[in-house]
Amino acid sequence: MPSKPILPPRLKEGSRVALVAPAGPLLELDDRTRGAELCRALGYEPVIGPHAGSAYGYLAGTDDERLADLNGALTDPTIDAVWCLRGGNGMNRILDRVDFAGFARSPKPVIGYSDITVLLLGLLSQTGVVTFHGPVARTPMPNFSRWHFDRILTNVSAAGTLGRLAPRPEVLVPTDGRIITIRGGVARGPLIGGNLTLLQVLAGTRYFPDLRGAILFLEDVGEDLYSIDRMLAHLRMLGALRGLAGVAVGNFTEMRRSTDDGGLGLDVVLDTYFGPLKIPVAAGFPIGHISDQWTVPVGVMAELDATAHELNILEAAVS
Repeated sequence: MPSKPILPPRLKEGSRVALVAPAGPLLELDDRTRGAELCRALGYEPVIGPHAGSAYGYLAGTDDERLADLNGALTDPTIDAVWCLRGGNGMNRILDRVDFAGFARSPKPVIGYSDITVLLLGLLSQTGVVTFHGPVARTPMPNFSRWHFDRILTNVSAAGTLGRLAPRPEVLVPTDGRIITIRGGVARGPLIGGNLTLLQVLAGTRYFPDLRGAILFLEDVGEDLYSIDRMLAHLRMLGALRGLAGVAVGNFTEMRRSTDDGGLGLDVVLDTYFGPLKIPVAAGFPIGHISDQWTVPVGVMAELDATAHELNILEAAVS
């Protein structure tokens, strides 16, 4: 990965956006239709992957089918962006066959979250191209999410800054969770992360990102607190947390905090692993499996003010 991230071209009116399903299957017949309609509503031309509606058990088609759609979209110079229709499971099965060289010759925004984390981080680590942890195409996009999506993917600031990842004054902060300070302070570094489960899946592989000096952001769904504890312990044992500049925790939705043996708070678990590092940590940012979510550029310089509950993007994410 180059020391300075490579910015993909910005989206603009009429951009051709490939809609692909490289992981889990689309559960409803009109998921593809909704994705295409959302593209058009945003001013883009949808290009639906040939196998996007396929199903193979808990996967959106066989590995070869999903890979064909994904590589075709990543390397096609007439495609301006790749937008995943859903997460689910299975991206890790085909990551080692992604055409990274072809993508590097024709870089473009790649958007998704959850299981798509392995693709976002794989592309970043292998090509240095900034990717985007944001909404999937099959789900409705509330005004809050749409504003952030547009701001990050279409805006090139002459001053090189997009400002803070926060809503306009007239837009309410999402109520899915209140941001809390785990440890105060300010940190700067490249913004890297995604779904904790998938980040752990990449540990020990060549696709795991270099987190030294980074602001790590995390989210997950359906993982009980003891499981989150275990994954963070694994990353700590690997030494992956050593050298972090700061941590911005998103939402851990559908999480149980207790078992029959007792319970802990998420803040306690986070402090266990990040407190000894003496770095700024805040939790509750609108990142993850929630309706109102940010589109987070992966790989750009950012500033975390854990005391003020702000996450600032210090440079444009698109060119």
